[in-house]
Amino acid sequence: MSRAPLPPFTWKAATEKVRAIEDSWNTREPALVALGYTIDGFWRSRTDSLSGRAAIEAFLTRKWAKQLEYRHISELWAFTDNRIAARFAYEYHDVNGNCYRAYGNENWEIDPDGLIRRRIACINGHPIAEPDRMFLWPLGRRPDDHPDLSDFDF
Repeated sequence: MSRAPLPPFTWKAATEKVRAIEDSWNTREPALVALGYTIDGFWRSRTDSLSGRAAIEAFLTRKWAKQLEYRHISELWAFTDNRIAARFAYEYHDVNGNCYRAYGNENWEIDPDGLIRRRIACINGHPIAEPDRMFLWPLGRRPDDHPDLSDFDF
């Protein structure tokens, strides 16, 4: 199984890869997202360390059971032949209707088949008021005409 674009990356290919990963996360389908990672993929996210596609899928299942109406925007920061650094922000609300925004950076090491072998993420989140939410497109893929992350003042 391969997931284009494949390394070695150009700016265009790395940008396409970041958008493809953003699109998969915006499906909020843990099994689909997990397929973008190697079977033995490693994650570090906040205080969690995970190993393996099954653990990634289980983590995302728990995450999206609590983070409702999750919407995610990613942006390419830097890249090399098979590594990408991206910054991102996402918004969601919990079961009580409390809204949150989180910001972070991810570093990905990508295997020759285009699957992420290693994901290292640093994430900071905070509560926001409902009127302060900015990611309001219909659930699913972010529309092409929606502002990019750099268009926001954060």
